[in-house]
Amino acid sequence: MAKTEVILTHNIVGLGGESDQVKVAAGYARNYLLPQRLAVSVNSTNKRQLEALKQRRAEREAHEFNTMTELAKGFTKLICVIKVKAGEDGKLFGAVTAGMISDELKHQFDIALDKKKIRLEHPIKTLGEQEIELHLHADVKSTLKIRVESLTPIAAPAAPVVEEKPHTEKRGHRGDIVAPTTEELKTKAKASKKAKAE
Repeated sequence: MAKTEVILTHNIVGLGGESDQVKVAAGYARNYLLPQRLAVSVNSTNKRQLEALKQRRAEREAHEFNTMTELAKGFTKLICVIKVKAGEDGKLFGAVTAGMISDELKHQFDIALDKKKIRLEHPIKTLGEQEIELHLHADVKSTLKIRVESLTPIAAPAAPVVEEKPHTEKRGHRGDIVAPTTEELKTKAKASKKAKAE
């Protein structure tokens, strides 16, 4: 398969970043990268453009790094409160995920943070306060405090349970028919013995 060299003008996941010179299949370059203006072919005029692309990439990465560093300092002071449905015993219905945390950050603090930057070993399934790790940039990490609260207040210990009267109804019988008492059963048994004796 023929390969050709191109200079990327945008970041492409799995291929490279802006201003990277990469070898790709000729058909991929001809049919996708070049028409979409994601890359330019390597020639003498485009090599001059390469320097401008590298300069633009360096400026963008420096700006991203500075922004994420400032954001990391701010995250250490925040407490993100997430309200979820929970049972009476404090167990959650479901779990708190990175997507939910990202949505709450946007809602509460107007901070747009991609859920991929929120690192959870496993979804949070308990109420209370926890610290989670954030990977904001390749060189910038931070922590964020999360407080998971229940939407429904956890009930206080219940009042003593009132005992119900035992059911005397038997399967197949109506409720208005009452079972005979032990004394009635004894008198019936005596009567039936007398009848058999006579």
